[in-house]
Amino acid sequence: MDTFTSDLLLTIDIGNTNIALGLFDEKQLVANYRVATDQDNLADEYAILLLGLLSSSQIDPDRIKSAIMSSTVPALLKTFREICHRYFDAHVMVVGPGIKTGVPILYDNPREVGPDRILHAVAALDKYAPPLIIVDLGTACVFDAISEHGEYLGGAIAPGIGLAAKALFDSAAMLNSVSLERPDGPIGRNSVHSMQAGIFFGYAEMVRGMVSRFSEELAGNTENATVIGTGDYINILADEVGCFDHLEANLNLDGLRLVYAANR
Repeated sequence: MDTFTSDLLLTIDIGNTNIALGLFDEKQLVANYRVATDQDNLADEYAILLLGLLSSSQIDPDRIKSAIMSSTVPALLKTFREICHRYFDAHVMVVGPGIKTGVPILYDNPREVGPDRILHAVAALDKYAPPLIIVDLGTACVFDAISEHGEYLGGAIAPGIGLAAKALFDSAAMLNSVSLERPDGPIGRNSVHSMQAGIFFGYAEMVRGMVSRFSEELAGNTENATVIGTGDYINILADEVGCFDHLEANLNLDGLRLVYAANR
């Protein structure tokens, strides 16, 4: 028998590489999962996968009464709407234009900002005082800046570690794929170590350098801005980069919960 204090909120963040799912009992994240993004999967296929995950966590699907989702893959929004309605009979909220976030967006065209970036800002501002720098190492390597007044200023986007590595392996006939891990040093003595050095240390320097530049523009020095790391690849580089004040694995899910609460 579960000990949940209320009905559960299902949070769904559909990314280009992975789909993050979380279940909240009020403010408490009680379970979270990550599955591969596949636009070819049918609603029933994803539902079977999700129901299996719930069963493994001993969570009764009938406890899920509401859901909120965000997506950078528009085609999958319909798929997960169908899952929420058919399998959970849940009320569904979608993050998009018209949704209240409480974060002023100073981008030239606010509609161009990916919903995942705003969710990160919402969650980060709920936990930490601005100015903030948010580094998301996922499919893309995304840097976002939050002003001292809590305004979303904008940021920078570069190819993600996995994406860059795949492009290298796919384009260079004599280079095979290698594991993304820290090599012994920056000077590789064979092809595997050379690729690991280029990817690992190259991205570490990019992250460190971009954070330094953001800090200077935000606050005039590198001490005033709080730096938050998130994303699937963050743990690979966190120790080497050495500039993160906090690591938040579920920043996207926390943001979804907060946006749902603000729009009920």
